[in-house]
Amino acid sequence: MSNTPTPHIGAKLGEIAETVIMAGDPLRVKLMAERFLENPVQFNNVRGMLGFTGTYKGKRVSVMGHGMGIPSIGIYTYELYNFYDVKTIIRVGSIGSYHADIPLGSLIVAMGACTDSNYGMQYETPGTFAPIADFSLVREAVEACEKFGYNYRVGNVLSSDIFYSENPHSDKWINMGVLGVEMEAAALYMNAARGGKRALVICTVSDNLITHEATTAEERQNTFTRMMDVAFSLV
Repeated sequence: MSNTPTPHIGAKLGEIAETVIMAGDPLRVKLMAERFLENPVQFNNVRGMLGFTGTYKGKRVSVMGHGMGIPSIGIYTYELYNFYDVKTIIRVGSIGSYHADIPLGSLIVAMGACTDSNYGMQYETPGTFAPIADFSLVREAVEACEKFGYNYRVGNVLSSDIFYSENPHSDKWINMGVLGVEMEAAALYMNAARGGKRALVICTVSDNLITHEATTAEERQNTFTRMMDVAFSLV
């Protein structure tokens, strides 16, 4: 039997820490490794999905990409939880704000994740499962935001399967108090729930769907570091 457990992650057993901080963009992962990790060692480059393990303030931690959308993060986080014995996954990423009073650069701590995806159908629950974050991580993230003095909101987000939607229906989600839209949190939270693991999503507002303000791709790649400060404080 191969000591590389999955076809999507090239790491051997023991090369990935129990806590993994993930981002959709592999270049953002490279930035985290360079900015936060001491002695980072690359453990994955399969499909260009970079992964590194190092230490942060003496604690072993890994960073890895997860790609875009629920199918992609669903695969990577399932494998990390179930084949590499990862205990905690924290996603840092971008989100579109549904409210004019949540400006660009604000942090959103996703306490729960609505979704228009069918990902949860596999569990055959006799109703709608509500994917939520680990409460201890939410509490620690809020405390970190307060300590750093970062502008933040805590609440529900939408994990959508569709980026270019013919019928976005954003007003329906706004009416239910949803703070913004991204594409991954629900699958991460479902995988964590099914595996008895911990998960949290912390996002930076990259664009505002009400005011139509937006950041550039370069800004999203290189300047969204406040959510990383919070994520690494939870290690």
